[in-house]
Amino acid sequence: MGQDHIVEPLKDAITNERVAHAYLFSGSRGTGKTTVARILAKSLGTSDDDIYEIDAASNRGIDDIRALREAVSVLPFTSKFKVYIIDEVHMLSKDAWNALLKTLEEPPKHVIFILATTELDKVPDTIISRCQTFTFRKPGREVLRKQIALVAKKEGYDLDSGAADLLALLGDGSFRDGLGMLEKAISAASSKKLTREEVESLTGAPRAALVNEFLSALLAKNADAALKSVSEAEKAGVSISTFVTLTLEKARFILLVQFSKSSEPTVKERVSPDDWEFITAQSTKKLLTPAMLVALLEAAEGVQRAHIEALPLELAVVKICG
Repeated sequence: MGQDHIVEPLKDAITNERVAHAYLFSGSRGTGKTTVARILAKSLGTSDDDIYEIDAASNRGIDDIRALREAVSVLPFTSKFKVYIIDEVHMLSKDAWNALLKTLEEPPKHVIFILATTELDKVPDTIISRCQTFTFRKPGREVLRKQIALVAKKEGYDLDSGAADLLALLGDGSFRDGLGMLEKAISAASSKKLTREEVESLTGAPRAALVNEFLSALLAKNADAALKSVSEAEKAGVSISTFVTLTLEKARFILLVQFSKSSEPTVKERVSPDDWEFITAQSTKKLLTPAMLVALLEAAEGVQRAHIEALPLELAVVKICG
């Protein structure tokens, strides 16, 4: 999902029987690199006996790659190809890279290598030049939200729109992390219907009510009440980074509804009924300004590198409230 720029060329290569002997998949964690590698191997008709997954973090030395070089010369058991999936390939040592390079330069016709990495800059250019390279993108919030809702439905659970959206945010651009959060929520759920409030409780995310209180105080330029909300979030052990992100998103929704009627159906679909009521009520007051969003954006960036996580947000409060 969300990787059509990779899926379509690979499908065409299989259909036209023009599969390369070496692929390099790069991208951030949880975007589907290893999964697509497995699907590609299976799409070529490769049996489990002829698919080899190697973790380069644990098999990074010259002896490991020498053993691999000897193994690739052996014909497949039952398939046309032997497929070697080498995960976290950037962890290989310099000597191991040199040994692997010799194999990639003259690969046996029955072998396909699929290298996967989260750090492409650590892969030597000599290796990159001998591979077909594909970069996996982080899935957008909407793609992740739909995937989480789909998986939940297949598992027999019904998520309200606010719950799915929160899980997508907590996934932070990673299918793996988003589905991990969903699994955590499902394992502790008391019923087959999961609301945003339950997801907040089960995942430790900030309560929507606390975010709403904070935003209300900001829009009213009540610094004392806004700083109190930040303090409450800290006491509850909430990630300030997540708190700022949720605040920013809700402020953005208020801005959209305030200035664009055509945005209302999209916003309404993504939030819970209570949040929709809050957003429409705040938008009618027309208190939100672009300058406020800019200050919150700066705070979100500052939180990532601050020694005291809440300080950039507290400074933004003071700035907004004057």
